[in-house]
Amino acid sequence: MLKNGISASMMCVDFKDTKKDLQALSDAGIDYLHFDIMDGDFVPNYALGPCMINNLRTATNIPFDIHMMVEHPEQKLEYFDLKEGDVVSIHVESTHHLQRVLANLKKKGIITGVALNPATPINLIEYVLDVIDFVLIMTVNPGYAGQALVEATLDKITELRAYLDKHNKGNIAIQVDGNVSFENAVRMKKAGANNFVAGTAGLFRKDMTIVEAGTKLRSCI
Repeated sequence: MLKNGISASMMCVDFKDTKKDLQALSDAGIDYLHFDIMDGDFVPNYALGPCMINNLRTATNIPFDIHMMVEHPEQKLEYFDLKEGDVVSIHVESTHHLQRVLANLKKKGIITGVALNPATPINLIEYVLDVIDFVLIMTVNPGYAGQALVEATLDKITELRAYLDKHNKGNIAIQVDGNVSFENAVRMKKAGANNFVAGTAGLFRKDMTIVEAGTKLRSCI
């Protein structure tokens, strides 16, 4: 099960001093490290390949949260040294075989999630509810940090919570990703979100340390 809390967006770390940021994230009590995997095809950007993720295994004890923003994830998951208890989210829009991908991850002890872009309807997850632990609602269009919140996604979070409850799946968590500022985190929490992917708006800020921002963000959720 996905824990309630904060997942730090690792595309926002200071790559000149990753060790320092990892220590700060640990000191801040961050719950997960969120790795956006981008292939330049599913989203217009490249980011965070398997070498980085696999090498960081020995640098931190914070659990990994791997967001596959790639076409045909079933062909690329094998690049990663996934461990039992890792969190992995797969986009509805990225594969013709969503159920198969999620079911195979579940068999390996992975905490599985299905991700939805802002314009993707909720009902597309109906037939994978039995193989997921959480739903990731993108509150911006994926690909870049620092984007403005898509306001309609707040209603989408509320609608998703009601949808899950209606299907007797209240145990399925809702993760949100995109402009998770202090102010927006309060609104997202009220709408029904449980887990918050934090980047430049809420954690890696220029006016606060990671520990200061993490403490304030946690008070908002």
